[in-house]
Amino acid sequence: MSDDILIRRDGRAGRITLNRPKALNALTYEMCLAVAAVLENWRRDDGIDLLILDATGDKAFCAGGDIAEMHRSGLDGDYDFGRRFWRDEYRMNAALAEYPKPVVSLMQGFTMGGGVGLGGHASHRVVGESSRISMPECGIGFVPDVGGSYLLARAPGRLGEYLGMTAARMGPGDAIHAGFADSFLPEADWPDLIAELTRTGNASISATAASPAPSGPLAAQQARIDRLFDHGDLAGLVHALQKDDSDFAADTLKSLSRNAPLSLAVTLEMLRRLRAGALRIRTALELEFRVSWRIMEHGDFLEGIRAAIIDKDRNPRWRYGLSDVPADAVTQMLAPLGQHTLNFE
Repeated sequence: MSDDILIRRDGRAGRITLNRPKALNALTYEMCLAVAAVLENWRRDDGIDLLILDATGDKAFCAGGDIAEMHRSGLDGDYDFGRRFWRDEYRMNAALAEYPKPVVSLMQGFTMGGGVGLGGHASHRVVGESSRISMPECGIGFVPDVGGSYLLARAPGRLGEYLGMTAARMGPGDAIHAGFADSFLPEADWPDLIAELTRTGNASISATAASPAPSGPLAAQQARIDRLFDHGDLAGLVHALQKDDSDFAADTLKSLSRNAPLSLAVTLEMLRRLRAGALRIRTALELEFRVSWRIMEHGDFLEGIRAAIIDKDRNPRWRYGLSDVPADAVTQMLAPLGQHTLNFE
């Protein structure tokens, strides 16, 4: 097994530790498969009462998926690697969210995209003073995935739209308010918490040991966010922001203007659909996979990666403008996949 991920038994706990601190613990395909395999192995292991999911280094729990290989293969017209990565990753996300044993995640520093797909679906989610959680996918021409749309759809009011479309970063207090974390504990106390978890196998200790979380701005901004983001399409949302003379509206519009308009419009429609039906993690992942299947060929993903990661010119050439995303382009991205539909077998 690669040293990129450390998997072992520790007392009553199964330990999964991401170990790529120089890469901000970005999740590779091999790491994803390793997590999936050990989740299955430990499911019926009577010697393990709970799982602990953490990471080495102080800068990041996991800053997302390692997407460089997806970009290389996509440029060559080979979309199969990305589709395979996403399919297996989404199955792993579902396994975490539905796991029959408690899973405690400790999310320090940057927890973004694929990191949310790991730590954000645990049953006991701990954040510390350095935690910065976000779903930044619209900035690279993608959409919130790895079950992130499920968490966004469950967030209070219209916070899901705001967080998913602007890529705003949540500190510990905001993450708890938005439903991306459960409890706050100063990071200096995490080793003691882990020691107690491994000794007792009692996941509820993560809640009883918690401290009051530092306050964040989201709760105070909730009413304004709910009003501005309560629109059925992207053009209406942009118009509302343009009419509002607050600094918050101006900053929000600036954030949206950096991101891919097609991704923004698809994200808005995804959240609408998820809230309209029975909100389940598998429903969200299946909807996300429809976009993943098409995003390299028909979306802005390859261009977004080029501008942000490969050339780093921060000047992406998106397919559409903020106010002119065709409705049929959104519909196409979210159309059922037929025989390619994501299943969880």
